[in-house]
Amino acid sequence: MKYKDYSPDIWKRLNTTLDQVLKEDSSPVAAFDADGTLWDIDLGETFFHYQIDNKLVSLPPHPWEHYETMKAKNAPEAYLWLAQICQGKKLEQVHQWAVDGVKAASPLPIFLEQKRLIDLFLSKGVRIYIITASVKWAVEPGVEILGLTKDNVIGIETEVNEGLISNRQKGLITYRQGKVDALMEITGGKKPFFASGNTMGDFQLLQSATHLSLAVSAASRDDKLFKTEYELQQNAEKFGWLSHRFV
Repeated sequence: MKYKDYSPDIWKRLNTTLDQVLKEDSSPVAAFDADGTLWDIDLGETFFHYQIDNKLVSLPPHPWEHYETMKAKNAPEAYLWLAQICQGKKLEQVHQWAVDGVKAASPLPIFLEQKRLIDLFLSKGVRIYIITASVKWAVEPGVEILGLTKDNVIGIETEVNEGLISNRQKGLITYRQGKVDALMEITGGKKPFFASGNTMGDFQLLQSATHLSLAVSAASRDDKLFKTEYELQQNAEKFGWLSHRFV
């Protein structure tokens, strides 16, 4: 699919603000959500489907329905569970599965304007963090396609001991306010000058930006994400944030 480019006005605001920020800070921070923000796919759930289809981990009967039911009751618990099902597996192995899962879903429907923006930020020395409520390991291969590294990803994960994944939560649950709190831990309390997301799960992250926030959307009216994306777009209008619809 051909996604719509950012308007000249959006690019002007981005470039002008970046130049302004760099006069005061040689290493500013920018934050992006991942799924629905960088690409038109949910890599966390895509990886879970890949695990189900290839019988890679032990799962309850009707695993997708189990996950959906859990998410409806307690979303953070469901997001953590997607990491916990990898318990006992080598992290190296799970990394390879994630790479293979992304290959199976290729070509990844990347929003090229977001890649252009990331390329611009990288060229100017901006520290970029991708903050996701998906399992960190599932998102890393997608981020690497954008020219970033695993270290740029802040996401859901469990502790790893001697290379083996455990079921013990590591760090914060990077959902809603947890995205901001996790970012602040990494940056030592430094807020991002720019933040971008697509759903109300990213609302607090966009609120945390000191200079510019960009709400994006691509969901069609019959998509489960349409309502929450629309709500974020309404908040963008309310707070004077940038907004863009890719379709």
